[in-house]
Amino acid sequence: MSFVYVVTKSSPPVLVGPSEPTPAVTIRPTSADMSRLGLSFTSFHVFEGRVHEPAETIRRALSRALVHYYPFAGRVSGGDGQDVEFSCTGEGVGFVAATAKCTLEDVRFLEAPLLIPLGDLAVGYGAQCRVSDPLLMMQVTEFACGGFVVGVTWNHGLADGFGLAQFLCAVGELARGLPSPSVVPVRNDESLPDIPQLFNLLRQSAAGFKCEHVDFAYCDVIIPWSFVSRVKAEFSSRVAGRRCSVFEVVTAAIWQCRTRAIDGHRGSAVAPLVFAANVRKHVGAKDGYYGNCITSQLVAATGDALADGDIVDVVKLIKDAKERIPELLATKQLAPVVDDGLVEALCGYRALYVSSWAGIGLDVVDFGGGRPARVMPNMEVKMVPTCAPCLPCSRKDGVGVNVIASCVTDEHVDVFRAELARLFSGDPI
Repeated sequence: MSFVYVVTKSSPPVLVGPSEPTPAVTIRPTSADMSRLGLSFTSFHVFEGRVHEPAETIRRALSRALVHYYPFAGRVSGGDGQDVEFSCTGEGVGFVAATAKCTLEDVRFLEAPLLIPLGDLAVGYGAQCRVSDPLLMMQVTEFACGGFVVGVTWNHGLADGFGLAQFLCAVGELARGLPSPSVVPVRNDESLPDIPQLFNLLRQSAAGFKCEHVDFAYCDVIIPWSFVSRVKAEFSSRVAGRRCSVFEVVTAAIWQCRTRAIDGHRGSAVAPLVFAANVRKHVGAKDGYYGNCITSQLVAATGDALADGDIVDVVKLIKDAKERIPELLATKQLAPVVDDGLVEALCGYRALYVSSWAGIGLDVVDFGGGRPARVMPNMEVKMVPTCAPCLPCSRKDGVGVNVIASCVTDEHVDVFRAELARLFSGDPI
């Protein structure tokens, strides 16, 4: 039975503003904010627990939360040669209530293959966020079983994933009856040093490259714990005195297998990996800071080295890059010389961009019916291959690590899955 197009939205998005007057100030974006300004991401939260009138309950809590997080209710100002700022106008965020004529079980809690398009469960910008667009939009979809899905789409320039999680936790606390959020939010932190950004460097170097939406295949995969444990043990035995993380193992597996899928064993050109890193502890960000406080770390390797290499060696490349982050922040040296060949690779199909959603707080969002049964990401406009490993609240946590990737096209998706299966089984290349 197909459940496609069963979501009914109550109306076009309405604006939800702060429930009380808020300061009419402007905020100057940092370099980290500017590197992601206009990029939109969506976070989906699937809840089994019932909440009385979830859409209305969350809408009221959202309005109260915007008193504390009033920049979310503002707009971008400037651009076209003018200084860009966040204007705290209080205009509000977009909000939609919706219903689905099926249960969460009917659609397998949004496991692949998707029976409801993710676009039906969220409000999208349609393309890159415009100056006049709300900085955040939310849709609450109630299912016939009483469960619901909250889809939150936001302009990444205002907040990173940690900041979004902090904001949603605040909405949840207010929905549960707390008088105020437990974390005091901070959006301006003048003590923060300038955080070097690879994306800013790319924008300067890649003026001649065209970035357009690509129809990547949607991959929702599980990396078995047996494989993760085996690689971690091998790493510890071969690299004396060091241990690797789940993120490093999972990212290495995706990076190697997609390289094999698109290159076979003949790729000699660079196949770069770029992963996001939270640097709050490195730069001394204030508690409660919810602006962008991340950098992007580059790992460059040739396609043949990745495809033919041992998985432990690939893990070591990623771990070494992570351990260099404090030094790179201090020296502001993001990468080796970024020549035209590397820029072309970073703007194309050979690159892989990774952002882990583990440990950032999205798993503890609670609007009154308990924590989410599932958390998953999506990008409305996909221009480069991406991967979100280590997703929290997977319904298969006991089996393995959940990864959602848009990193190969339909042409290569079957080979990509086959390479993953072979890697997990331990079969030789």
